[in-house]
Amino acid sequence: MNRILRYALFALLWAAVAAYVLYAGASARRARAARSVARLEIAIVDSTSQGQLVTSRQVRGWIARSGIRTVGAPVDGVDLAGIEQLIACNGFVAKVAAYVSYDGALHVVIRQRKPLLRLLTNGRNAYVTDRGYVFAAPRASSLYVPVVTGPYRPPFPADYAGDAREAIDAELRKLDERIAGLEREKYPFYKRELKNDRNIADLRRMRIKQQWWRLETDSMFQLRVDRLKAHKEQLRRGYRYEARLIAEGIDRISERQEAERRAQKKLEKSYEDFMKLLTFVEYVEEDDFWRSEVVQIVARTTSSGALEVDLVPRSGRFLIRFGRLERLDEKFGKLQRFYRSGLPAVGWETYGVIDVRYGNQVVCRKK
Repeated sequence: MNRILRYALFALLWAAVAAYVLYAGASARRARAARSVARLEIAIVDSTSQGQLVTSRQVRGWIARSGIRTVGAPVDGVDLAGIEQLIACNGFVAKVAAYVSYDGALHVVIRQRKPLLRLLTNGRNAYVTDRGYVFAAPRASSLYVPVVTGPYRPPFPADYAGDAREAIDAELRKLDERIAGLEREKYPFYKRELKNDRNIADLRRMRIKQQWWRLETDSMFQLRVDRLKAHKEQLRRGYRYEARLIAEGIDRISERQEAERRAQKKLEKSYEDFMKLLTFVEYVEEDDFWRSEVVQIVARTTSSGALEVDLVPRSGRFLIRFGRLERLDEKFGKLQRFYRSGLPAVGWETYGVIDVRYGNQVVCRKK
């Protein structure tokens, strides 16, 4: 068989394969278009013993109220993107995928976020993940996660939903813009300063000479010198006053800039404390004893802006003053030793407050 014939046969074979594929695809599309959605199946993955943030029944209700056609609708007519967008707008949904299988079932697969704690502080009711993602607590949700209460002020608005770091960065950008805007307010003062400096330089160059060609006497020349000195002194006082006004104006703007920079530092410190709180909760959750013993975390922001916490234990009717979220091993270690050796000896109902904020000691206060 010559080469040309062999190539021709290969070309015909591939043409036949391509034609079959196109025919099969067209047949499948026609068959799909003729089918309608037979059923709606909701799958919520990542559900644990903590519970669920959303149920299949709730999702069905969302879809029904949205008006998007599902069961009975043509397979090709289902708004899959609309369903995904409808569900994804809820902050507790990490990922969602909607698709129709070959048997006509509409599948909606939801991957929910895994909260680390629940914030019930300062008007907030939100869950927070271990990476600092914040979302509003869904209605009727009841996950078994640590609860943080108290007057603590997190570094984001009460209604914020999203990554806490993004909220901080957005606020920092606003502060940077304000600082830059204040810097631009200095430009007129800089122009006045340059003009004033030129005037002072011109003042220093002001000289007069005795006019011998006009037969000017020494007394007449001295009179002109005295007048010039008086004029220069008057100008000098005006220029000094102008320089003081310029410096005061620039200083006032600089003070406002420093206030914005202090706000930036305070915001970063607040975010740092917020992440320390997440680390603290993880620390408690990783310890079997403290996970079951700590019922509630009461957080507060001190007058200096620092974050301190108190712990409400399951055992006894006392409050544990834990203080700042530092030296965790040391504080929990001495608290556990006091649990084992101190409290059984004096009685679990003796003290109202147990304070572990101070080094190498546990300070107790009776009820």
